[in-house]
Amino acid sequence: MSGHSKWATIKRKKAALDAKRGKLFTKLIKEITIAARQGGGDPEGNPRLRLAIDNAKAANMPADNIERAIKKATGELEGATYYEVVYEGYGPGGIAILVEAATDNKNRTVAEVRHIFSKNGGSLGESNSVAWMFERKGIITVKREGMSEDEMMEIIIDAGADDLQTEDEFFEVVTTLESFEPVRRALVEKGLPVENASLQWIAQNQVEVKGEEAEKVMKLIESLEDNDDVQNVFTNADFVEEQ
Repeated sequence: MSGHSKWATIKRKKAALDAKRGKLFTKLIKEITIAARQGGGDPEGNPRLRLAIDNAKAANMPADNIERAIKKATGELEGATYYEVVYEGYGPGGIAILVEAATDNKNRTVAEVRHIFSKNGGSLGESNSVAWMFERKGIITVKREGMSEDEMMEIIIDAGADDLQTEDEFFEVVTTLESFEPVRRALVEKGLPVENASLQWIAQNQVEVKGEEAEKVMKLIESLEDNDDVQNVFTNADFVEEQ
């Protein structure tokens, strides 16, 4: 996990900017819509929808927006149908990149993603060209708010989590796919300030990038994230600051 905290910090800063221009809300609404369409509009019987709603509330999304997204997914209101797609590719220096998208037009999105890769010194790969380098993990971000690492470690071990990454203002709790929802619920029930929880693709081994190459990789990732259809971008790059 050595570079993941650094990458998580970068992503959080990006998420803060996204929120300012409404992009975060668009991503959250798409996730709510997909979750409700696949598993029904009742969050009690649909863990993915419950998670999406909790994340939307944590981002201060109005309840009306959440309700409308669910109704569009279940057919009570008219709305677009979104499809989930995963793209795999390579960035500058052969860095592996996974892109999760939610789109109402797969042909448009693949063309746009391919263009972004090629424009920024990368290339779109075939299915499973890089996915084998990643593991599916649960990542739960909790605000520290004065809690010590030892206190948090005791809580997450009892809840069944795998690992803990500590930053200045946040804890990042790492879980297996199976234990993700039970751990998340345990943290919420304890009243801990869960800022975000999601299933992510985490690289099994990181590749150090720095200097000009790191800037090129970051530019590619930011260009992908700026695309309206892209939900998440994951990489095996470990961004190292040059001394």
